[in-house]
Amino acid sequence: MKRGCPNIDCLFYHKDDHVIKDGTYYRRDDARFIKRYKCKHCGRKFSSATYKLAYYQKKRRINVRLNALLASGISMRRSALLLKIHRMTVKRRLIYLAKKARLLHQKRLNSLSDQIEHLQFDDLITIEHTKMKPLTVTLAVDAKNRTLLGVEVGQIPAFGHLAEKSRRKYGIRKNQHKDTIKRLFETIQHVIKKDALIESDEHHFYPPFVRSFFPTASYQQYKGGRGCMVGQGELKKLHFDPLFMLNHSCAMLRANINRLIRKTWCTTKDPKSLKDHLDIYIEFHNQYLIPA
Repeated sequence: MKRGCPNIDCLFYHKDDHVIKDGTYYRRDDARFIKRYKCKHCGRKFSSATYKLAYYQKKRRINVRLNALLASGISMRRSALLLKIHRMTVKRRLIYLAKKARLLHQKRLNSLSDQIEHLQFDDLITIEHTKMKPLTVTLAVDAKNRTLLGVEVGQIPAFGHLAEKSRRKYGIRKNQHKDTIKRLFETIQHVIKKDALIESDEHHFYPPFVRSFFPTASYQQYKGGRGCMVGQGELKKLHFDPLFMLNHSCAMLRANINRLIRKTWCTTKDPKSLKDHLDIYIEFHNQYLIPA
């Protein structure tokens, strides 16, 4: 497919009116012939790869396998070892794969045939390098089929016996919990049915946001339960867990994203990287782990 001229100073910028074919070239990296084009007005030459997210990439063949490894509980360093690449390559591809995953996920949400009728959301707590710098991961799930609808990451202050020690060592830490809830609801609001059933635990932050974004929805809150075993706080020790779909999805996040596993030395150093990793897993989860 022909693309428009990429020259921003050209009168036909992003228009294909004056674009003609200009041969092909062989891309050794993935053994493909790539079509070339030329703008007759400004003379700018470009190819069908110019507008791709993978433009200028080397070793494109590792992208699919790396995506699967990052969504299967494998750390970034071990992924680099298995694929025989440098760990900085993995770090750069994490950003690329996350951008691609976000585009695919947005396309998936926009193409839903029916709006979501049963929504569950909650927060998963993890850390930024140390337990004195906790992070909140706000997650929304379609309770009918476990489709992950969206996720946002934000920092929160330390709590419990580490609160005072955290303030002494790192200063007062901003609470971005409300911001993550707001960003998540802004992202998924258009796919939620107006009279949907929305469920969560009894956190006091939730009701104002639900009333603001989903004023006509039916909202129910449930008291949280104890974990069924040590280290598995997401799976509750209850005869019937009304938030099972959500808690099961949170447990899968911890099982399949290495930096979220409890008692691990693969901790998040940058919340942005955690968000990228989560976006990669969400698209992988919805594509391969949810029945069609």
